[in-house]
Amino acid sequence: MIGQLTLCARKYGFLLQELIARDFKVKYKRSALGMLWSLLYPVMMMCVMALVFQNVFRFTTQGVNYLCYLMTGLTLFNYYSEASNLAMSSVVANFALIRKVYMPKYIFPLSKCLFVGINFLLTLLPLYAVILLTGTGLCWQHVLLPYAFVCLLGFTVGMGFALSAAAVFLRDLFYIYGIVLTIWTYLTPIMYDLSAVGNTTLIALMKCNPLYQYIDFARTIILYHTTPAPRQFLLCALSAAAVLIGGAALFRARQDRFIYYI
Repeated sequence: MIGQLTLCARKYGFLLQELIARDFKVKYKRSALGMLWSLLYPVMMMCVMALVFQNVFRFTTQGVNYLCYLMTGLTLFNYYSEASNLAMSSVVANFALIRKVYMPKYIFPLSKCLFVGINFLLTLLPLYAVILLTGTGLCWQHVLLPYAFVCLLGFTVGMGFALSAAAVFLRDLFYIYGIVLTIWTYLTPIMYDLSAVGNTTLIALMKCNPLYQYIDFARTIILYHTTPAPRQFLLCALSAAAVLIGGAALFRARQDRFIYYI
């Protein structure tokens, strides 16, 4: 399955580049600031959320800077949220193209995840600005961060495959998934520290959240200047591989029936 995806990406690499370029043109068309929004948006979101959760709800993080804690979680979660949302509608939105010429349908959700991934790389600039300005500092373990990013990409692509296939048959998913994402946001310790949750059963369930694993991996490095434990490496890889393989298998099993639901 993964081998087929790799061959697809190589054979249709030019088309993949064109789809990503088209997304950039559409997103920033007639925008005065253009790609600068990729830098400004996470900073503005962080400022609003920090104001609310730190000053109104009095959320704190023991021993680490709250802004850096918040920005790390927001950066990773926002990538998944935006990429999975776009990937979910990618097949439905390209039905006209699918009817005209043959191309692997995998390419549509994959292009959305890669397109948002480029924006994600840009959002690392404000993240590192916050790291430096808050005095959190850098350490050699930052070279391990791409591991978490690759695992997050694999997980997101897998979810994109599953969601885009399901959305062809159930259009209500576009509305349901928005609610799911909202719940998922609050069940992921982005704005608050997991130690603030008093229920041990709930903590155990929240730790099963793959997005928690990727965010925790990144925070271990960025905030605590520590090498993640082998268990963290393993959990990130297993969750990403399982969802990627499962999502790709579901997409492949259903893709031949897409044409009947146009």
